[in-house]
Amino acid sequence: MTMAANDPTLVPPLLEMRQVTQTYALNRQSLLGARPQLTVLDNIHFDVRPGEAVGLVGESGSGKTTLTRILTGMEKPREGHVFYDGRDVWAGGAEHWRQFRRSVQVVMQNPRSSLDPRMRIGSSLLEPLRSLKIEGDHAARVFEVLDQVGLTRQALERYPHEFSGGQLQRIAIARALMPGPKVLIADEPVSALDVSIQAQVLNLLKDLVNNLGLSLVFIAHDLSVVAYTTSRVSVMSAGRIVEVGKPMDLFVRPQAEATQNLVGAILTVESGLAGNALG
Repeated sequence: MTMAANDPTLVPPLLEMRQVTQTYALNRQSLLGARPQLTVLDNIHFDVRPGEAVGLVGESGSGKTTLTRILTGMEKPREGHVFYDGRDVWAGGAEHWRQFRRSVQVVMQNPRSSLDPRMRIGSSLLEPLRSLKIEGDHAARVFEVLDQVGLTRQALERYPHEFSGGQLQRIAIARALMPGPKVLIADEPVSALDVSIQAQVLNLLKDLVNNLGLSLVFIAHDLSVVAYTTSRVSVMSAGRIVEVGKPMDLFVRPQAEATQNLVGAILTVESGLAGNALG
């Protein structure tokens, strides 16, 4: 076993943001006045290495959504760079952009909003392959992914409204897995689910990281959920990353005020401490 295998910090990041700042122009206060600027992200550095599960946690309005949009290429940063596999996403050329689009996939908070209600699940699962122009045996890939998320083939002929929230989130995860990504970004994937269903989805994500060697970026406002799923957590507040550490260290010895507030907001800290984070 190599030193890099024992210490993931020795492995170069697979997906990385360096010194990213994002600002938006607001409406003018007067006819001839300059448009004021709102800084949403301020000099952000964030990364995930191959096979690593990292968390991003912060209160509403901290900048998590904007960070996600930039990390997935939906927005270009005003300043700074986004790197995938060591190359700048926005300067790497068309082929590198295609690989980035295929390799970085997102699971959203509300699967109902990401699935066409008029489309059968089988067709929805094929959409990423068609849009990314991925060749191969599409039917075999669908069956493979269904097995990975614990769904039967009978799901393919049904519509989204025929499934529960937990089943829909499994379908959303399956859809994200279809192109064979290397990085899965889960944006508040369990916040709309019942607690018992949350545990099932969290365990599924952990299994996918372990079994498929995926890198996982888990974004949430609940530190206990992130602690159960990841091995390293960044805490955001007011557009900045204010603290980075192992989940249990953040629980027991929070340094930043934002981290202290997140820990204080958890009604039963013991439930988070009982989790076994990915190592």
